[in-house]
Amino acid sequence: MGEVLVLVDHVDGAVRKPTLELLTIARRLGDPVAVFCGGSGADKALDALGRYGATKVYVAEDPAFDEYLVAPKAEALAAAARAGEPAAVLVTSTPEGKEVAARVAVKLGSGIITDAVDVAADGTTTQSVFAGNFTVTAKVTTGMPIVTVKPNTATPEAAETT
Repeated sequence: MGEVLVLVDHVDGAVRKPTLELLTIARRLGDPVAVFCGGSGADKALDALGRYGATKVYVAEDPAFDEYLVAPKAEALAAAARAGEPAAVLVTSTPEGKEVAARVAVKLGSGIITDAVDVAADGTTTQSVFAGNFTVTAKVTTGMPIVTVKPNTATPEAAETT
């Protein structure tokens, strides 16, 4: 099992619940590695990220993250992916998250799946489509999987500590 990058969704360093859900899912796939992008506040996020299983935290602090929503985050996440060759990249499925994920997929030449409601250990995603009337499964076949996961589809579980 390799590393699984998780883009941290936060407000001034306070980690939002969807990130904790992604860290829980990432533990099924490999070693969760958080990617924190922001003007500041990374020190506030470290405790929560560690508690929910992040084995490493890549920090990109720059005022540009406060001025621009998408481009700097996509570049930082793509750089982290190029450096570590992770098994997958998970991003919260919000309008901003989907835009970041799409840009990362283009930069890396990878496939992308959006609006997943679950990700299995083998990388197969589950999506609820057509207003929840159908459930489909899919798997990225080109490059490393870039997956956006809908908020509130997984229960955040703190990692076991030894």
